[in-house]
Amino acid sequence: MDLESDPTLIQIDAFIALTIGIVVFFVGERLTRRFPVLSAYSIPEPVSGGLIAALVALLVVVATGREIAFDLAARDVLLVYFFTTVGLNARVSDLAKGGPILGILLALTIGFMVIQNGVGIVSALLWGLPFQSGVLMGTAALIGGHGTAIAWGPVVEGQYGVAGAAELGIATATVGLILASLLGGPIAKYLIERGKLVADGPGAGGGGTAGLGAEATKTADDPITNVMLLRSVLWIHVSIIIGFIIFEALEEAGVKLPLFVPCLLVGILLSNLVPPLFPRLKWPAHSASMALVAEFSLSVFLSMSLMSMELWTLAASAGVLMTAMVLQSVAAVAFVVLVVFAVMGRNYFAAVLSAGFVGFTLGATPTAIANMTAVTQRYGPSPLAFIVLPLISAFFVDLANAVLIQFFVAL
Repeated sequence: MDLESDPTLIQIDAFIALTIGIVVFFVGERLTRRFPVLSAYSIPEPVSGGLIAALVALLVVVATGREIAFDLAARDVLLVYFFTTVGLNARVSDLAKGGPILGILLALTIGFMVIQNGVGIVSALLWGLPFQSGVLMGTAALIGGHGTAIAWGPVVEGQYGVAGAAELGIATATVGLILASLLGGPIAKYLIERGKLVADGPGAGGGGTAGLGAEATKTADDPITNVMLLRSVLWIHVSIIIGFIIFEALEEAGVKLPLFVPCLLVGILLSNLVPPLFPRLKWPAHSASMALVAEFSLSVFLSMSLMSMELWTLAASAGVLMTAMVLQSVAAVAFVVLVVFAVMGRNYFAAVLSAGFVGFTLGATPTAIANMTAVTQRYGPSPLAFIVLPLISAFFVDLANAVLIQFFVAL
């Protein structure tokens, strides 16, 4: 922790931030045990703990007048770790099923992105702001997240005279992350229990970890051992190294993707090629040790994401922000319940996917994964949901969002 380099900041380095993230998870875990309603509505432990930590940070800022800045380098590594484990646990049979579903889900997502920007524009007009600022209360901040909001804020401010546009986008992304974390579980609970839906895959009835299915639970036949844990980490690293090489090649070609996307795809490729080619090799996919790495990575990543939210940035745009987020929440819930769930089949898979859809359209892909993980831990696994959603939310949507933002800003 560095208190001297900048008198206006309390700077927390990467190691301390990682340690705090672990503590925050345990705070959430204690809250979940203390208040069963959190478990009943599938609120992930990192979410409840992270919100408490963010509120504590807000109190520190109010009391000291100094903002808190976390070094989140470790968090970003954990994100890559998690999605690589998802790829390594992917089966060809699951991917084959996901082919037509990917196209349908992409169409639904693009349709909702148009609605989301429309809601943002309405919110801007209600408060007398230029309609171009609506994208900062729409897909630029919600589906795009903090990074996209920061990128587009100066453009909207400079070209259209919207003072504080970047701050408005950051505030929208922050509130969106909170709402995405809180709405996914209750929506899935409503859909599952109303329709008496059950998981139809192996291990139905609960116990899945991080979406990895029944294999994610330690059993006598699959103990967590030092050898198996290191084997899992080794193949995760091999996948990340290859994925990073592809990532750099794509960047040189002008294709910008999050690092975890090529790592996810490399994991899928390796997991479906290596075992058939080397049948004697003990492959770590679907093992309890691999699931442990996945669970740790996702839990601490989300804890760090929630605890580092800068809640003190919300006050300046409270009125327009509240209007926008109420309308966006209503639009998201209605679209998921009435359209996404129906089109995707009205089954257990559709219910799990609905929790994820809310997670990434109001928040981010990791929020979506955490929502689905909390649901599957309570009701049973749905492996396909964990394959199709990241491919849509992290790959295709970024491309579509860039086009839509350009279109709405240029109107």
